[in-house]
Amino acid sequence: MSEQRIGGTTGSAQIPNRTTHITGWGHEVPAATLTNADLEKIVETSDEWITTRTGIRERRIASKGETTASMGALAAARALAVAGIKADDVDLIVVATLTPDHLMPSTAVLIKGALGSTRAAAFDLSAACSGFAYAYAVAHGFLTAGLGQRALVIGAETLSRSVDWSDRSTCVLFGDGAGAIVLEALDLEAGQGAASRPGTLSFELSADPSGAYALWIPGGVGEGADPLIKMDGAKTYVYATRTMAAVATAAIERAGLTPAQVDLVIPHQANIRIIEHVSKAINYPMEKIFVNLDKYGNTSAASIPIALSEAVAAGRLKPGDVFCTVAFGGGYTSGAFVTRWGADPAHGARAASVDPASIRVVRPEGGAKADEPPAVLQAFLDRRHR
Repeated sequence: MSEQRIGGTTGSAQIPNRTTHITGWGHEVPAATLTNADLEKIVETSDEWITTRTGIRERRIASKGETTASMGALAAARALAVAGIKADDVDLIVVATLTPDHLMPSTAVLIKGALGSTRAAAFDLSAACSGFAYAYAVAHGFLTAGLGQRALVIGAETLSRSVDWSDRSTCVLFGDGAGAIVLEALDLEAGQGAASRPGTLSFELSADPSGAYALWIPGGVGEGADPLIKMDGAKTYVYATRTMAAVATAAIERAGLTPAQVDLVIPHQANIRIIEHVSKAINYPMEKIFVNLDKYGNTSAASIPIALSEAVAAGRLKPGDVFCTVAFGGGYTSGAFVTRWGADPAHGARAASVDPASIRVVRPEGGAKADEPPAVLQAFLDRRHR
């Protein structure tokens, strides 16, 4: 089946000369770290095997009470603080996740409640590891259509609760975390071209149903309660290397730019070999690609916003810089967007003003299964705290 692709630019906005720009950012990862050495005690593997094949050295694991919604809410609260706005200044909350706390209510609604928002529309979006790019495009369309002024775009996952911890081919890959941005509408001056235009320059989204069951989670109303990730690693690797390069190239060209005019690439953090392949395929130097998968592993829809937040903190983006994000995921899906950075990186210090104790997600009476780590990880966490 052929790949289906859509793309867009600021020129397609319903309000002429309107685009969007990022004004806030933040992330949250669990405190508990699971190293490759720790994994050697859970499955038959080794630090050398994992590191050489993936580039991953450790990942963060959610403890009891840490959920997709709770981490997403903290990341969102920090993004709001960085942007200097309140929750009720936001018109839309979009959460990209494949590990929601529940099928219903949406994680976005739980996050809205935790933030104290009273007016934003809120919903979840599922596009696997490409989810953040899809959510960004949806929020961009909402704002450029004149339906609001600001949106929270969040990627959040607790993949440790959807991993088969007896399958060494997949359990070594994934981690937990959340990242968020505030996306605001921006009215452009007439005649601004790609060389000077601020904010969102382009995006590119694609979907290829031929890979629907090469990377999937069977659990659902029709399939019953199997929530564990299944992956054909070889097929997924081929798709990822081919498609990430194609989608990144298309997004950069759609922005009217060349790779040489892009200051930073922030790829989905899945595998260092995939990232290195994309670097060669688009003739883009690795030193201009932001990588943090060694610390977090693959956090699916959360990987790009976490990496973006850390890239700003590391001084890798300054006003006027152009960056491109690119991702692939189950479905198969892929997505990319190109943006010119305009925010003051120093505003990132405002995230420290958020008190985590003030951000509380409402849980059902008696708790929920989403609050609990798998038994093998709970035993590991218990040993850590002795």
